[in-house]
Order: sequence, then structure tokens, then C-alpha cells
Amino acid sequence: MNAIQKMSTSRKQDLVYGFGNTGLSIARYLSRQQSPAIYIDSRATPPGVAALKQIQPAAEILVGPPDPNVLTRVNRIIVSPGISDDDAFLVAARAAGIEIVSDIELFVEQATAPFVAITGSNGKSTVTTLLTKMCEAAGLTAHAGANLGTPALDLLAAETPDLFVLELSSFQLQRTRHLPARIAVLLNISADHLDWHRDEAEYREAKYRILNEASAVVINRTDAESRNRVTAEQTCRSFALNEPRRQNYGLTEHDGETFLSRGDERLLPTSKIALVGVHNQENALAALATGDVLGLPMPAMLSVLESFAGLPHRMQRVRRWHDVDFINDSKATNVAAAIAAVSSVGGPVVLIAGGQGKGGDFSAFAAAVHDKLRAAVLIGEDADVIAGAFANKTNILHADSLGAAVSLAAREAQSGDTVLLAPACASFDQFANYMQRGIAFCDAVEALR
Repeated sequence: MNAIQKMSTSRKQDLVYGFGNTGLSIARYLSRQQSPAIYIDSRATPPGVAALKQIQPAAEILVGPPDPNVLTRVNRIIVSPGISDDDAFLVAARAAGIEIVSDIELFVEQATAPFVAITGSNGKSTVTTLLTKMCEAAGLTAHAGANLGTPALDLLAAETPDLFVLELSSFQLQRTRHLPARIAVLLNISADHLDWHRDEAEYREAKYRILNEASAVVINRTDAESRNRVTAEQTCRSFALNEPRRQNYGLTEHDGETFLSRGDERLLPTSKIALVGVHNQENALAALATGDVLGLPMPAMLSVLESFAGLPHRMQRVRRWHDVDFINDSKATNVAAAIAAVSSVGGPVVLIAGGQGKGGDFSAFAAAVHDKLRAAVLIGEDADVIAGAFANKTNILHADSLGAAVSLAAREAQSGDTVLLAPACASFDQFANYMQRGIAFCDAVEALR
């Protein structure tokens, strides 16, 4: 038994629960801190074991359903975000009085540069990327990560930037007690992840938590509860698709053209934004408001909006074939995102939707978009549930695979239509993640002949 193994059995230590990307980033962080830990994953053969052994060769690694007796040796549990709070092992840990935290809590303890924290049910990856590019255009170094791309703790391994830009999920916020952001950005809240959270109220409360300790906040002014959470001590900017007042951001009309505006100052015609869709105009306004609070020069920010065409799988225009546009919005994994996607497209839509519904309200989906649809092609685990919501509202087709759905949609579409993948569901019934689903859609579209 080596020195680290002896130490692990003689005193309480951290326990890392989950071997995913976040779990491995926690292992790298603890290795840099020369801090031993116990590593557990409830799956019998989880991915990441070999990588974990390379990072922490002497670590105690346990797989399969965890034995609650290990809790007697644990000081704190650092949990991967995908593991829900009602997990039996975490329930036992709380009963034993053991602290449960996220990787973001560790990030906050060690970060020496200010950070912007961004959350929302939809749009957070786009706004995170826009703001990062705006900082770079202004000559600042900005490192983005957390729920998007690089795990938060891996950001700390690089040279310290001028600013960190963190995209945060409700899972991460649920377990983060201390979050003193330079700016907290709350884009929107709609029902999501009800398969993870106990109810919508808990989900919303996790999202609102981002505002609590921030020096400044950027909020969607259509959300009255967000306004109620802002304190007199916090600098506040708001954004929305209506007309703005004072230093806030919104849309204004002039000579028949729509502009992104700050108060009564017209900044950029929406026709010059490279991103597709009305919801991306809202994302652009949120990024501008945040950059304004940071003091970024307006010309640099506007140049990004004119050049950045978007992230893959988010309203990504794939191909125009036989006068039909094919758009990949695989990242629309909840009802609100899918509604925004359909609503942002001009002309009739042949919708491809379905997967794992996560407790979404498909009746609201049908009510909001049915009059724009030529047809709905449904796939996946909850296809029948969605079909029930859309019954008698549009033509409904079923497909056994995404490739078959693309072929059906292409046959159904007419000149000037858009075939839109906006699933309103998670992908895990058929794909590893939304990216794999989006790639499969793109491949099927490119294969059309």
C-alpha cells in the first residue's frame, strides 16, 4: 500500500460521484491540489475508468451500486451534474450530514479572475459564445466553459484570463451555494428537466439562484420574478424583444426596418445579424447588454453579431434542396426551445420531433405551432405522446429512425417550405447526445438525391 492509499484509509476525504467529463475534470483538479479522493460510479462498467486511473493512479475507484458504508470515510461529495438529488446514495449522504457540492463550488474557491455566469432554459450556449467572441474582439482574453465545452475546473489549469464566461445548468446551480459572479445573466425560464428536478418550482428556484450574489445582473424584463430578485445594490440591465427604455436593450422600428437598440439608440438592423431566427435576436440583445456592463466597445460587439453564424445544431442551415430549406436545431431539447425554433422560421414547416420528453407539455407545443406546420414527422420514445397532442391539428407521420424521418419530411415538403429538426425532447433513447442526433440529421439531409 502506497502513501496515498494509507492516508485515504486513515482520515475522511472527498468522494467524487460520477466518471463523466465533469468527474474527470474534478479528478484533474484534485490531482493538481495533491488531494486524494474516493471515486464512485453507480454503473457496472462506466466510461472513463482508464482515464481516471491515469489521472489518479493510486485512487480508490469503486463501480456499481455504491455501499452507503463508504460514507463513514467521506468529508464531502462532489457530484457530476447528471446525477439527480433523489439518487439513493445522495439521499443517504444528506441523512448523514455530508456536504454535497458541484464542481462550480470548487471553481469559485480557486478562480482568481472575475467571471460571468449565464443560465437560461434556452439560448445560454449561444449567448456564452457571443459574449466570449465579443471580449476577444475587444482585445480581452476570455475562457468559456462549464456546461458548454471545457469543464469549469479545467479552465483553471490554463493561464489566468481577463474573464471567465461560465454557462451553467440548473443541475450545477442546484448544488452551488456560493456564486459571486461579476455579472449574472438569466435569459429565460420555461419548464425543463422535470425528470431531474422534483417539480417546476425547484427547477425555477435553481435558475434564479444565479442572481443572488452577483455584482451586476442582466435579465429578461418579461420575467417579473427576475425583476423581483434584483436588489438595489446590483447594477441591472434588461433585454427583450419589445422597445427598451434608458440603457436597456430591445427592438425598435424605423422606416420599416427593425433594429437592435439600446434605449432610443439604434445599433444594428436585425437583417445584418448572421444568426438565424427571432429568438437569436433576443440572444444578441442579451449578449450586448452583458458586454455593455463589462464596458466592451460597441463596434467590437456589433462586428461579432454580423459575422458569427451560430453553433452547430442550433438553427443550423444544412442545405437547400429542391427549393426546401433543411435546418438542424437538435439542441431544441425542450418544448420552449422547439416553439422558438418553429416560430422563427418563415413559411410552412415540416417538423421532425420526438425522443425522450423529460416531462414536457406537448399540448402547449401543439397549441403554439400547429398553424405553421404542413406536417409533423415523429420519432423516438415519446412519439405517441406527441402525436396525441397534435391529433387533429396537423398531418402526423411516424418514422422508425431519424434517417427515415428526413426522407418522409423531404417527400412531404413543398417548394418554399422548411424541414426543421426541433425535437422538443432529449436524444438518449436513440443517440448518445443531441450532437450525435444533429450529425445524423445533417448526414441524412446531405444524402438526399
